[in-house]
Amino acid sequence: MTDLQPARRALISVSDKTGLEAFAAALAARGVELISTGGTARALREAGLKVKDVSELTGFPEMMDGRVKTLHPAVHGGLLALRDDETHLSAMEAHGIGPIDLLVVNLYPFEAAIAAGADYDTAIENIDIGGPAMIRAAAKNHKFVTVVVDVEDYDAVIAELDARSGATSFSFRRALAQTAYARTGAYDAAVSTWMAGAAGINMPRRRVFSGALASELRYGENPHQSAAFYIEGSSAPGVASAEQHQGKALSYNNINDTDAAFRLVSEFPAAGGPACVIVKHANPCGVATGSSLAQAFGRAFDCDRTSAFGGIVALNGTLDADTARAITQIFTEVVIAPEASEDAKEVFAAKKNLRLLTTGGLPDPRKKGQAVRQVSGGWLVQDHDNGAVGLADLHVVTKRQPSDRELSDLLFAWTVAKHVKSNAIVYAKDEATVGIGAGQMSRVDSSTIAALKAGRMAEALGLDESAAIGSVVASDAFFPFPDGLLAAAEAGATAVIQPGGSMRDDAVIAAADEAGLAMVLTGMRHFLH
Repeated sequence: MTDLQPARRALISVSDKTGLEAFAAALAARGVELISTGGTARALREAGLKVKDVSELTGFPEMMDGRVKTLHPAVHGGLLALRDDETHLSAMEAHGIGPIDLLVVNLYPFEAAIAAGADYDTAIENIDIGGPAMIRAAAKNHKFVTVVVDVEDYDAVIAELDARSGATSFSFRRALAQTAYARTGAYDAAVSTWMAGAAGINMPRRRVFSGALASELRYGENPHQSAAFYIEGSSAPGVASAEQHQGKALSYNNINDTDAAFRLVSEFPAAGGPACVIVKHANPCGVATGSSLAQAFGRAFDCDRTSAFGGIVALNGTLDADTARAITQIFTEVVIAPEASEDAKEVFAAKKNLRLLTTGGLPDPRKKGQAVRQVSGGWLVQDHDNGAVGLADLHVVTKRQPSDRELSDLLFAWTVAKHVKSNAIVYAKDEATVGIGAGQMSRVDSSTIAALKAGRMAEALGLDESAAIGSVVASDAFFPFPDGLLAAAEAGATAVIQPGGSMRDDAVIAAADEAGLAMVLTGMRHFLH
């Protein structure tokens, strides 16, 4: 068998007709016979192309509202027959089956139907059967058959035919076969995931994850690691769906950190006032609200100016020129916001390497979803941490009641702590973080580091005392011993918010009372690893 296989006969059946006329015309101009189905055949005829109906091959009309049209030996025999096997060739001759050298199929738009909120029956009708069957048959027989499932491959097919005198090479066909199997796999994954949800099965027996390549990245977390960015096709506001207005291509770390920043800033709806988050290495190093985005940025920056250098800035409202000018005073990798004014874009234009992303809105932090993480030999799947508490959920356990200002700051600090790597300690005052301790093996160390950072920044800002004095503190999990709590008290915190639930809660509460602290329990933990 030669490596090259001529393309003399093509079966085309597509839902997405983007580029169809030009592609089919190019095939016809190169002597390829066109066979098609239903709406695709009509579109080709309207374009003035000669096309044969599949029903002419099968001897059966399309039936059952189009559910049955290509599921026939005349089609699958033409796709699956081995051209170098005499028994296959004899069977084709005996039953009048002609070879199909090129299959062009894209599937019923199931994913789009689900995204548009299709009801159950509509979703079922958008599950393609004949398409995946043909694709898998052609891909299996890629030794002889070229299979095309993506519109973006049309030009490559024509270029290949021109370069190979109307034929395709084995390496080309194999690459397209891999794409084909990936497409049917992703399609089945979408159907099975939707059906699990419709059946109320949160953790199905078998789970498939899929994504479409958005971009290959220069490298991963480190230069010796290859990397790529795959997206799941969701239109929800976020890094995957954002528009990049300027700057270099995003790196692996940029994408990861920007996602962390945007997830946190989405906890502060624009209706509640301007908010800003600055993230470095996936941890917030400054979070604040303000009367304007510029003020919120300045207050967030003042939490940890050292760590903010080279960080990610996320905003919960439209980026304006004043905020843009403030941000450009420091080296920033990425800025992400729902929108950006033209004046702000002009300010950023002078910073060619600064990436600006707009998303069209904020994601819903309470929306249900699942997070996936790969481990050796498997996957961990869990619901997104969309938990939150309000004033009514807080349980005061100390003799001293928190003031209204303290309650506001406690809820603010608790929201931030949810997005800080465990063990997490967050000091906050007037809805701005003043010290953050993240990712330590000891909660005492996290508390000490957060207080140390608050003191250092106060000194750098020329303040008379640490910003931790008069602050509140949030702990993402309970204090197992009084020592972490006492470290916060020694730093100057006046009120504490934590989940509670330790077997030593009584001792921790007693220590808080002795130190004159107000303490509230949430009954909810926010570990983040």
